[in-house]
Amino acid sequence: MRYTTIITLLFSLMITFSCDIKREKKEEVKIPKSQSVSSENDSPEVSFYFYEEKNDYPDAILEMFSPLGNQVFKPGKVPFEFNIKNYPFGDGLNDFQLKLILNSSDPIGYNMPIFQRELNEGTYRAIAYLVDEEGLALKEFGNFVDRDFRVGDTRPFPFSAEPYIAVNIPKDGQTYNTGEEVTIDFLLMGGDLKQDKLKVIISIDDFQYDVNEVTPVRISDLPKGEHAINVKLVKQDGQELDGPFSSIRKRVVIQ
Repeated sequence: MRYTTIITLLFSLMITFSCDIKREKKEEVKIPKSQSVSSENDSPEVSFYFYEEKNDYPDAILEMFSPLGNQVFKPGKVPFEFNIKNYPFGDGLNDFQLKLILNSSDPIGYNMPIFQRELNEGTYRAIAYLVDEEGLALKEFGNFVDRDFRVGDTRPFPFSAEPYIAVNIPKDGQTYNTGEEVTIDFLLMGGDLKQDKLKVIISIDDFQYDVNEVTPVRISDLPKGEHAINVKLVKQDGQELDGPFSSIRKRVVIQ
């Protein structure tokens, strides 16, 4: 009986200790209170930072069989079909494992590789990607795929070889409790920040945080209220890109 009690206590201590281990913050920037329009006098400074991340599925491959590039569909149900390799799809990962973004909208998750979407007439850019147990987008080559297609009598997007971004988290209007960490998770499509001499600017309220690598950015101690977040892909000198998906806006609410 005593032996069982001791084992239970040791197990509880191990869990408590592991929960207390904090991940190291990298390139943390704190906003002075005077710079934050929404902050209250007694609120902590708002911090931007990121962690060292690891991809548990670097060899995962996501292939899109439908739609084909610039394929034209009639308004109504549009078929989507994927093939997934080197990834435990359907084997118990939490929540949805495959996510789909259409034209910078909020992502919708699926736990099946074949499905349909009811779409109205328009020109669409589909971005599909796999996520890890935390819900963060996998970011290695092959983990995601993009495709343009049309529904009805519409024109294709103007040709552009410029890279662009897609935002996985947060969803527009997503709510957080006071003190909860806000994560900005994004993908870079069709390019490389270093090779193409680009950077990502994350703006919230009247402050901006420059990102030189594709990694989830964390924001802590946002004051209560609604905050507008803008994630923008620009050249390193600040010059904006011409593509329609180089800047994405989201709102978050701290309650």
